[in-house]
This record gives sequence, C-alpha cells and structure tokens, in this order.
Amino acid sequence: MRLADLLRLLLLAAIWGASFLFMRIIAPVLGSMPTAFFRASLGTLGLLAILLVLRVRWDFRGKFRQCLLLGVINAGLPSAMYSLAALVLPAGYSAILNATTPMMGVLIGMLFFAEALTLSKAAGVALGLFGVAVLTRTGPVQFDQQLLLGAAACLVATTCYGFAGFLTRRWIGQQGGLDNRLTAFSSLCGASLFLLLPFGGALLLQPPLSWGGAEVWLSLAGLGLICTAFAYVLYFRLLTDIGPIKASTTTFLIPPFGVLWGALLLDEPLSWAYLYGGVLIAVALWLVVRPAPVVRPAPETANPA
Repeated sequence: MRLADLLRLLLLAAIWGASFLFMRIIAPVLGSMPTAFFRASLGTLGLLAILLVLRVRWDFRGKFRQCLLLGVINAGLPSAMYSLAALVLPAGYSAILNATTPMMGVLIGMLFFAEALTLSKAAGVALGLFGVAVLTRTGPVQFDQQLLLGAAACLVATTCYGFAGFLTRRWIGQQGGLDNRLTAFSSLCGASLFLLLPFGGALLLQPPLSWGGAEVWLSLAGLGLICTAFAYVLYFRLLTDIGPIKASTTTFLIPPFGVLWGALLLDEPLSWAYLYGGVLIAVALWLVVRPAPVVRPAPETANPA
C-alpha cells in the first residue's frame, strides 16, 4: 500500500471516528431525530455540490428507486439509531460497537442470503459478541437499562449495515452496476426523505428546549459535510485505489479514534474495558474479514506406462 493510500485510510478512520463525537455534542441539545435528519440532509447537499464540481454523469440506469430504499436501510435507520445512542452512550462506546458491522453481515448472510458460515467466521461472531458483553459490563458507564438500550440501538444500526451490503450487491450491482458516487448521493436522498417524518414528529411532540449555539451548529456542519459527504468521496477513492478488502480495514481504526476524540474533547473517562472489549472485537473482526485460504489442487501424477 502506498504512503498516500495509508494516509487517506487513517484520515477516513479519524473522520468517521469523529462522527460519534459530533453526535454526542448535538443529540443531547437538539434531540436524536433532528440530529439524524440534519446529518442526512446536509450530507445530501454537500455530496450534491461535490458531484457537480466533479461533473459526474447523472445516469442512474433505472435504479434510483432502489437506491432510495437502500438509503433508508444503509443511512436513515443507522443515523437514527446512533443519534439515539448518543443520548446515553459515550462516543467511544458507539465507535467500538460500530466495529461489529462485519459480524452482523455474517449473521445476516447466513440467516437470509444462504451464505456459508465458516468456522473462522463463526468464531469471529462469538468472540465479537463476547467483546460487546465485556465492554458493556465493565466499562465506565453504569450497567443499567439506558446502557442496554443504547448498545441495542448501535447493534440495530450495524444490523442495517449488514443487510445493506447484501442488498447493494443484489439491487445495485446487477446489470453493470452503478457509479458508487451516485449510489451514495441517492441513498442520502432516501435517508433524508425517510427521516423527514420523524423529524417533524419530534418538533411537534418534543421540540428542543434550545437550538444550541455555535458549537452545536459547527458540529452539525462537520457531521453532515465532512463525516458524511466528504467521507463518502474519500472512501470511494480508496475503493478504487486499494480495493474493498484493504479499504475495509478502516473498521479496525475507527474505534481508537472514537475513544480518543471523546477523551480529548469531551473529557469522557477512559477505562481498561475499552482496551479489553476493543481488542476482542478487533480480533473477531479479523477472523470475519480475513480472506479464506486458497486450497490448491494436488498435482496430478502420471501413471506409469
């Protein structure tokens, strides 16, 4: 891997790790649904501006509706769930739980898409769930119903990501596929439309006591424009340059950045549970995403005449 690619990979992990910090700042002030809606809508506008600058050819190949629905699963629901979790969980918790995405993908593939469950993947799923238990039971946040609900919200989000991976392959990857940048943009459109109703309902039933100050709105700009719009472009550039397997290693790097930003900027307490739970989940992630060994056929031996 070139140095430039490695630096982009680290930058992407730092940006996505910061998204949990921003949600932790915004959600307690504006509420979970406004946070999720503003993230998706600002991301849509930011990505639209980027695509116009790049002069992308607007050809959805008849898949715009599928992309909108995919956006509900891949962006709308996860944004809502992580914003709910941000009301009660430190940024580091959410960042570490986010790393369970590949494990959820393994379970979803086995249960709904007839994917084979290898011994390595099964061990990874079991170890990852154990890591989640270690984090929630021994971390700095008191183990109570709120903690369980916040962790459950994060796991619902990673389950959505697991479904989205298979649905993207089925709906978007067929018949020549679609430009990844157009998929990202239309998905964010779908997420924004989906979140519009919960956003309106939240404003009617429980409007924010305050719309916050400069810190909240700068965090919103960072969440929508940098952690969503710019991060998508950066990620797809990495997909092109180093391929999906190496690009997926950013999942290993997001949790340390999430914990770091929370500790440095929000004074969130550090705990050995971050290390124990994080290492268990990282090992589990490696078991899930490592390439399967290639079985080479034994060389044929010539029969003696």
